[in-house]
Amino acid sequence: MRDSYQALTAKGVVILGMSKDSPSRQKKFREKNDFPFALLCDESGDTIRAYEAWGKKKLYGREYEGIYRISYLIDEQGTIQEGWEKVSPKTHGTDVLSVL
Repeated sequence: MRDSYQALTAKGVVILGMSKDSPSRQKKFREKNDFPFALLCDESGDTIRAYEAWGKKKLYGREYEGIYRISYLIDEQGTIQEGWEKVSPKTHGTDVLSVL
């Protein structure tokens, strides 16, 4: 999304990221990755769960609970128009642009 930020915002898209990290961790992550968009903190996980972006994951055969890399395109009325599961950071900006 970072690399497609200008093209997306030119089409009126507002980009927001969200995780359960603390505000200080989010700030460091945003600065490290030079993100031009806001990263929201949902430390309780209530919003993340409401968007079905939290659940069981597997890594090296170990099962744990964590956040899914999911993206939603939401219109001005708050209706989800499109959703992407298993987002690829390298291509997601162009994926979103292709449906606008």
